[in-house]
Amino acid sequence: MELILWRHAEAEDGFPDAARKLTEKGLKQAHNMAQWLKPRLPKKARIIVSPAKRTQQTALALSNDFETIQEVGTSATVDMILTATNWPYTDGAVLVVGHQPTLGNIAASLICNSRASFGIKKGAIWWFSYKQSADTENTILRAVMNPDMV
Repeated sequence: MELILWRHAEAEDGFPDAARKLTEKGLKQAHNMAQWLKPRLPKKARIIVSPAKRTQQTALALSNDFETIQEVGTSATVDMILTATNWPYTDGAVLVVGHQPTLGNIAASLICNSRASFGIKKGAIWWFSYKQSADTENTILRAVMNPDMV
C-alpha cells in the first residue's frame, strides 16, 4: 500500500475558507509538484480530494480523475482520512490532497506513532509505503518533496 499526502498549494487569504483559491504562486507550485508526481504515481492510484477550492485546484494540476470526499475536508481528522484510504489494507496507492494540520498529524502518527504533528509545507508531498511480512510490519517514508525542490 502506498499513501501519498499532498498538501494544497499556496492559497489566498479570505472567507469563506472553503472558497479560497490558489494564488499565482500556488498554481505554479501545484503544476510543478504534479509534473514531479506524474511519472512516479502508480497507474491505478486512487486520488481523493477535499472539497475546498484550493485542494480541488491543486489536484486538477495532476488530473481531473479524482474523488471529492468530505472525509478529507478542512475539518478532517487523522482517523477519518486513514479510514477513507483504508490504510494500510488496500492494495495499490492512494493520493490524498488535503490540509494542515491533519496531514502533518498523519505523518507523525505513521513515523513516530505519535499524536504530535509535522509541518508540511504548502504544496509538498509526503509518500509512505506499508510492507508486511510473516512477522513484521513496516511503514516506510519513501519521499518528501517540496515545491521549491522541483
